[in-house]
Amino acid sequence: MSAVAPDLLALDFDGVLCNGLKEYAQSAWKAYQQIWSTEETLNDALRDRFYPLRPVIETGWEMPVLYRALVLGKTDSEILEHWPQISQDIVTQDNLDPKRLSHTLDTVRDEWIQADLGGWLQLHEFYPGVLQKLQQALQNPDLEVYIITTKEGRFVKQLLQQQNVEIERDRIFGKEVKRPKAETLKQLLSRHPQAEIWFVEDMLKTLYKVQKQPELASVRLFLANWGYNTESAHQAASADEKVQLMSLEMFAGDFRDWLR
Repeated sequence: MSAVAPDLLALDFDGVLCNGLKEYAQSAWKAYQQIWSTEETLNDALRDRFYPLRPVIETGWEMPVLYRALVLGKTDSEILEHWPQISQDIVTQDNLDPKRLSHTLDTVRDEWIQADLGGWLQLHEFYPGVLQKLQQALQNPDLEVYIITTKEGRFVKQLLQQQNVEIERDRIFGKEVKRPKAETLKQLLSRHPQAEIWFVEDMLKTLYKVQKQPELASVRLFLANWGYNTESAHQAASADEKVQLMSLEMFAGDFRDWLR
């Protein structure tokens, strides 16, 4: 084990490697149109409100529901402070099934990809410097690299291939594994019991869930401050001895630069 570098690096995808906000906004609205049976087009004002509210979303089915909250007149501050209750209220009032919502969103994406793969891919942007860091990590014979994401693994694979980044499919744990990220980390730890594991994520709640698992006490946790999170999350991470708040510049640098 090394004090200044990991043996196993686990990375979230959306919000750490890839900025998919443009695609999120468009796909979520297409799903919204189907769920609420409307042909209303997405206006700039609504889309621009969606972007900074993305941090409240933990799973994909919530994205069209976020648009519903905005259409119903919920304020940004209400959504930031009370999203779990607001989203649940909408699901209950409209008699919705999160699994069906998720299926609708995935179907929208599949149809879009089949009809216009290039257009879909173009709505994703990789953060500056992250692909170079990822390539460097993948080429390091002393480092195991995995991607743990709530995005479908096949989408991750397509996006990375477009950037000429090749990673084995079994190194990508996507939504299809139907397992919380903490459980995936436990699985990786069981495979590599002596490994120094570092996990980079942009959702502070996810890092807190990892913290609650005694078996994962040795995993070093990093919050990507460039991802889908808020200033309040940055402050909370800065005050937490078990979470390292990390900038994009730190991520792109040497591993020793990641540590406090």
